[in-house]
Amino acid sequence: MRRKKMKVSSVLSLFLILCYLSVQQCYAGEADVLRQFLKARRATTSINHGNAAAEKQRRSSSKFRVPQVGSKENDKILALPGQPSGVNFDQYSGYVTVDANAGRALFYHFTESTQDPSSKPLVLWLNGGPGCSSFGNGGMTELGPFRVNKDGKTLWLNPFAWNNVANVLFLESPAGVGFSYSNTSSDYVTGDEKTRQDSFTFLINWMERFPEFKHRDFYIIGESYAGHYVPQLAQLILSHKKSEPNLVINLQGIATGNAFIDDETMSSGSYDFYWTHALISDEIHEGIVSNCNFSAEFTTQACDEYTDQADSSQGNIYTYNIYSQLCNSSAYFSLPISGFDPCSADYVDNYLNTVEVQKALNVRDIPQSWGSCNDYIHGSWQDSPDTVLPIFQELMQSGIRVWIYSGDVDHIVSVTTSRYAINKIKTPVKTPWYPWFFQGEVGGYAVEYQNLTFVTVRGAGHFVPSYQPGRALTMFSSFINGTLPPDLDFPGLH
Repeated sequence: MRRKKMKVSSVLSLFLILCYLSVQQCYAGEADVLRQFLKARRATTSINHGNAAAEKQRRSSSKFRVPQVGSKENDKILALPGQPSGVNFDQYSGYVTVDANAGRALFYHFTESTQDPSSKPLVLWLNGGPGCSSFGNGGMTELGPFRVNKDGKTLWLNPFAWNNVANVLFLESPAGVGFSYSNTSSDYVTGDEKTRQDSFTFLINWMERFPEFKHRDFYIIGESYAGHYVPQLAQLILSHKKSEPNLVINLQGIATGNAFIDDETMSSGSYDFYWTHALISDEIHEGIVSNCNFSAEFTTQACDEYTDQADSSQGNIYTYNIYSQLCNSSAYFSLPISGFDPCSADYVDNYLNTVEVQKALNVRDIPQSWGSCNDYIHGSWQDSPDTVLPIFQELMQSGIRVWIYSGDVDHIVSVTTSRYAINKIKTPVKTPWYPWFFQGEVGGYAVEYQNLTFVTVRGAGHFVPSYQPGRALTMFSSFINGTLPPDLDFPGLH
């Protein structure tokens, strides 16, 4: 028998130290970051802490108000460089200070709805990692109104942007991610608890800057490691709501996509996904089934050997979508113009590291290096519970809307991990599994449980709105409208 938790390799530790001492920001993609985080997680006990968030002593939300430098007027963006014509919504970006003494400030980008923003709900979007940019990833390659062209200098409008139906707020969290920063170096050693406290502080102060959104219907949505961020922040908001009925944050629901929410089902679901999608051999799968118990405190040497074989035997698969071409591969050049471009992240990197763009975004201390993810942040993560399913169950009993969704060809946090996690909750079915539709085709599948809805998005990878933007918008619209995704034969039923 071998301990499941061992010491992190000195090589990884040295790499993180060198990153921090040199530029404090070493970057990788979101799937790479989560993969590294999970590997280190299995090898150390230092991050395996339970989440006693609900039991922590609360202070009044008024105590979270922090003196601010910015203002709504100064944060307004007249136009972004290379912005196309036809933009019919206001947008803002800037900083909200969350700790004045430490000099810690979080960057945001906010786009009002294209249609009657005064009546539309407010949605907070969070990317995961931990340590990855919500604005650059979620905003510029997924659900935001703009996409970056290949030239890295101009933008095009996303017809399926989520601000077609809601006001959308992108938050770069924690400090050290994207354009967010701190003047105190120790702030870059962080974790789940500090992240949710800072996100709550951000919301309290952002709503002082945008008072028209106080008490507006509010939703939190995120993907990947935001499977931790989203429920933890919602739990904190609701705990304050119990003692402060007039809290300005009017939380109505949460949704997590391809989300990391439970260690055991993350492992078992991933390897089952590999096998059912012909990415590993029958022999490796049988070896894992026979030798691995992912709920146990210990793993056997045989289990480790088979999982290592599974992780290394799949070849060069694009981890965001097992059927997508790789950026700059020979197959990439044959992509249809309308298809998702796997090099999109490179275009965003070029765009956001342009001085003129940073100036338009009200970035402080320009030019500032921006990257998709910060390796130092995830490498020094301090607290992360093995599971957040108890928080999901708590939220399910609170009366707010709770959705879990999955793109069904994601390699890094596969649809099976979500299904297995939901099975552990053991909540009864209200509306059985059925196909939902977009433009006359199956958009995915949905099942409504007691106080929980699970939705798949057909043909979508880790970044669901990137691969299937129309289907993703249909799903999102159903979520905020409080309806199930549409049934083609009986559209009024769901």
